[in-house]
Amino acid sequence: MALQPSLRPTIIAGAHDAPHTLDIFLDYVCPFSAKLSLAIDNVLKPLVDVGGLYYGKVKVIMRLQVQPWHATSTYTHEAGLAVVRAAPEQFWTFSLALFKQQGEFFDGPSSNMTPLQVREKLANIAAQVITEEQLVMFKDLLKLKPSPNGGIGVTDDLKYTIKFARQNGVHVSPTVLWDGLIANQISSSWGEKEWSEFLAKNVVV
Repeated sequence: MALQPSLRPTIIAGAHDAPHTLDIFLDYVCPFSAKLSLAIDNVLKPLVDVGGLYYGKVKVIMRLQVQPWHATSTYTHEAGLAVVRAAPEQFWTFSLALFKQQGEFFDGPSSNMTPLQVREKLANIAAQVITEEQLVMFKDLLKLKPSPNGGIGVTDDLKYTIKFARQNGVHVSPTVLWDGLIANQISSSWGEKEWSEFLAKNVVV
């Protein structure tokens, strides 16, 4: 499906011009999304990246899916988008690190944290995978603009991701689209067998 040019780093696997597309909507504070992220890294990427059976045929896009019933969801996705801008080559690495530490951002553990404290904790995770220079840019992107309600440096990107999900009827994570249509059969519990069978059946190029 269409992708805003500035968000090309969210193509996390496969050739960018591959004809088939898996759009995978994930929320950084959703346990099922974290589970699926491991399948993406351990199963899908080897199948569609260079040397894989489906390289040049399938690409995988991680779509950031804000779920507002998770109090910190917006902040975590802002952080992901800030990495896209500041250190695009590290977006997936950062995403995996955040999924691994997502419990720190669940409702209970984050209930007494201010937005600034949440963002600082996210910066600490980013610091694990990006350079000091990139981290400065990352933090700048998460600073509030001078106007009282102007958002931050990646607010426009956040709006795009939310609007994209809404217009395509995506309400929860994880949700997966195959060539633009929701594939309800895909589950966060899928392993190598299920993914291999799905691709063997649906890849037609």
